[in-house]
Amino acid sequence: MTPLSSSSHPAGPRVLALANQKGGVGKTTTAINLGTALAAIGEKVLVLDLDPQGNASTGLGIDRRSRQKSTYSVLVGDHSLGETIQETSVPRLYISPSTMDLSGVELEIASERDRAFRLRRAVASLGSEFTYVLIDCPPSLNLLTINAMAAADAILVPLQCEFFALEGLSQLIKTVEQVKATLNPRLTIHGIVLTMYDARNNLSAQVVDDVRQFMGDKVYQTIIPRNVRVSEAPSYGKPVLLYDLKCVGSQAYLRLASEIIQRERVLRAA
Repeated sequence: MTPLSSSSHPAGPRVLALANQKGGVGKTTTAINLGTALAAIGEKVLVLDLDPQGNASTGLGIDRRSRQKSTYSVLVGDHSLGETIQETSVPRLYISPSTMDLSGVELEIASERDRAFRLRRAVASLGSEFTYVLIDCPPSLNLLTINAMAAADAILVPLQCEFFALEGLSQLIKTVEQVKATLNPRLTIHGIVLTMYDARNNLSAQVVDDVRQFMGDKVYQTIIPRNVRVSEAPSYGKPVLLYDLKCVGSQAYLRLASEIIQRERVLRAA
């Protein structure tokens, strides 16, 4: 097994759920590229693809035909999480892929008493094999997202720099508070990452100001710019850091990973 980096978590991995009920905000792109950046600086990372669309799996080069064991089969109890994990082309970055079957899982486990805790149990079974687990949630606040929040230490919220950005944020915060009160008292919002920033657009700068005013230091300093190379990379089944390391998108994700590690050190020292 790969030796864990100096910032390893002896009690098990840090579990971060990337959640936002709005689609198209850069959630999957952030999961893929943040995972790659964390792996590049020495962490051992597992991406859990919990979105039925399976874009994180595709973006990390996992062919749809090689997903017989998936997060769906973990949630319905057919396989352990360990059995579903696949290597990616990035050293120290692994994935548990998703399939379209996930879209029906809510009905299949709705009557089970432990329906909200299936993922938490699965992640706990991994022990301390990974230092980070990143959960790519679907763009809705359904049972899959509730499972992710029940399993997570913290939520990472990608937020697109556009006019309605703040609209869905208050609903997401409300859901986090409900989950904290009923299912997972340790849950926090780790941070908000602003994505698809366009410096040519006055609105982008206004959104950054508004979100920082509303959420204060919960907003990461690193902003992910709108970048052609970032949007091209998934069609090659690669994270942007492998596709074009020098582009502004890759550099931004490396800075975000460093900022998250720094925030983790502060949290652990507290």
